[in-house]
Amino acid sequence: MENIYFLMILALALLATIDLIVGVSNDAVNFLNSAIGSKAISPKNIMIIASIGVLVGAITSSGMMEVARKGIFVPSQFYFNEIMYIFMAVMITDILLLDIFNTLGMPTSTTVSIVFELLGAAVAMSILKISADETKSMADIWEYINHEKALLIIFGILLSVVIAFSIGALVQFFSRIVYSFNLQEKKSYINALFGGLAITAITYFIFIKGMKGTPYYTNTKHLIEGQTLNILLMGIVVWTLISQLLISVFKVNILKIIIGVGTFSLAMAFSGNDLVNFVGVPIAAWNSFEAWSASGVPAHEFSMEILAAKVPSNPLLLILAGGVMVITLWFSKKAKTVIETGVNLSRQGDGHEKFQATQASRGLVRFGMLINAGLNLLIPEKTKKYIDTRFERPSFALSKDKSYEVPAFDMVRASINLVVAGILISVGTSLKLPLSTTYVTFMVAMGTSLADRAWGRESAVYRIAGVLSVIGGWFLTAIVAFTFSAIVAFLINLGGPSMIAILLLTVLFLITRNYIKHSQKEKEKEAKKAIKKETVDTINGVINESSDHIIQVLGRVRKLYSNVVINLADQNLDKLKKNDKHVNKLNQEIDELRNDVFYFIKSLEKSSVEASKFYISVLGYLEDISQSISYISKISYKHVNNNHKPLNKEQIVDLKSIMSGLETVLNDISQVLESQSFEKVFAIIEKKQTLLDNVSESLGKQIDRIRTVETSAKNTTLHFGIIMESKDLIMALINLSELINSIQSSVVKK
Repeated sequence: MENIYFLMILALALLATIDLIVGVSNDAVNFLNSAIGSKAISPKNIMIIASIGVLVGAITSSGMMEVARKGIFVPSQFYFNEIMYIFMAVMITDILLLDIFNTLGMPTSTTVSIVFELLGAAVAMSILKISADETKSMADIWEYINHEKALLIIFGILLSVVIAFSIGALVQFFSRIVYSFNLQEKKSYINALFGGLAITAITYFIFIKGMKGTPYYTNTKHLIEGQTLNILLMGIVVWTLISQLLISVFKVNILKIIIGVGTFSLAMAFSGNDLVNFVGVPIAAWNSFEAWSASGVPAHEFSMEILAAKVPSNPLLLILAGGVMVITLWFSKKAKTVIETGVNLSRQGDGHEKFQATQASRGLVRFGMLINAGLNLLIPEKTKKYIDTRFERPSFALSKDKSYEVPAFDMVRASINLVVAGILISVGTSLKLPLSTTYVTFMVAMGTSLADRAWGRESAVYRIAGVLSVIGGWFLTAIVAFTFSAIVAFLINLGGPSMIAILLLTVLFLITRNYIKHSQKEKEKEAKKAIKKETVDTINGVINESSDHIIQVLGRVRKLYSNVVINLADQNLDKLKKNDKHVNKLNQEIDELRNDVFYFIKSLEKSSVEASKFYISVLGYLEDISQSISYISKISYKHVNNNHKPLNKEQIVDLKSIMSGLETVLNDISQVLESQSFEKVFAIIEKKQTLLDNVSESLGKQIDRIRTVETSAKNTTLHFGIIMESKDLIMALINLSELINSIQSSVVKK
């Protein structure tokens, strides 16, 4: 039997490694967002700084390990075999949950997930124990659950959301009042004082407060305790003088130093606080196994009260865990996806919005506007004007050199994000509260974004919708973590080692599948031809780049149209549904291009008005084409889904004839654009009447069938709908060809 539990320990070690990978992929957003979004430091240097911070934090994280051992349940109420089942259920659930969020690119809380997984598994095991004991009732469940500590942890996590948002907004508002957006015009002493305050706060709360509860604090506490005020005052003076020296003599941008130190400290705070989420359970399992092995008592009789005692963590294991985290930082593609979401929601300027507006976000924006209108009545006019001047952003024309290299936000906001989040997390760590670093850093970033007026009339509903989606995902994390962990614990208790093996194989399968899907999405994203601003300052550049878009769209339309006709003939509902999803995806991509027209035009040289008109016209025709194929796809899917009579052979023959003509035109246009042989466009335009005659002939045949043999009104409606929309599709293709011909002719004449 001992071999079974040893194998479970090995499985937990493997799960811990995987959990570190999926967990860091999600939590990297917490300490990388500000540095990446501000572009203050090169990406390589950011990663080096963060890696060192993670390693240092891992070494100082042992004080938090108690949460996994006794923070949620009462160890003495469980036997060794039950504890092992709880730990297995927690790790299996955690990996699957975090991997799903990573694949979706949504930041979630690893702290919330581990707390509610421990709670769910412990509750499930408690219920099983109570149900097997006739002397106990459900009212006795609190004997098994450390509900006071659990409620304190949950309350602390929720309270941190409000505190983080409020403090972030408040500090950012006053910082912007002091700095404005003209950073280069600030006096050196202001930068030096800001650097002194920021670095002092970071060093005190990270290196001093953050070390409480670790084995290293004992040797230094006599130098720290009772000296808080002196340490802070001395730190401010020393760091302010050092900052002034760096600014005046070495011409260093102190904000970059703050961002670098802040990234290090936040990475350290993250590792010190959140490492327990990934390795706390396996380490507790190993401690349990060692104690049980030495006892000689059967697993189902050995009480786990030993977990209530303080057991020192193994520094080597912590360093190994930190190493895995660092490797994940450098190579995880999913981490980049999650980071994009955080930066996108907090960026200063407008751009493509990842989230769609909702009724809730619209309502909150309207409510915010009412509050703002009320405050405007209370604030004196001179004060309002002064505040407005501090928030005026310097205007600059987007150019081919700058348009897509502009930081998401400036270095002042990045510094505030890092300093405030680092302090809050470190205070939580010193109090041994497993605050959610995701909650804290995300809400600080959202608070600073709001205070910095990054959420304007153009973007507020989308940004708030995104924030609500992320917060909703947090609550979903708690519910799913609790429920799924409880179910897994029940299944493991029911099936024992055999069920554990099945669940482990399931985890391996699902993670592999999610990895493949995410890789495919990344490849599709890379394959999308984005307009290269540095090459489109001439009409030829616009034609070349637009050709790539057109070729892609036409290739997909050809496939989508053919699939509709063939699947409609076969009455294949599943394939029609799948085809409709691909059509929706095409529409979304064209919408993205259309939404970026403003930024495209701003990035062009003033002499490129003709290029702008051409590009807008191309997008218009591509939109017409996508709308036509979308309509054809939807009515075909609806017809089959409603179980209407299938089209007859003659109708299918008509559609296949139109399909054949369309495929020829689509191929011809694509070949012209690929080979840049624009003289062949005339031949395509000349086919216009032949195609339209084919459509007209199909209409005539259907009218004759209605008068003689056709008895289905639904069939007729579907057939006419496809034919007429095919006509619109043909006209859009011909118009596109004529546009290409006319613009190329004008270029040749020049």
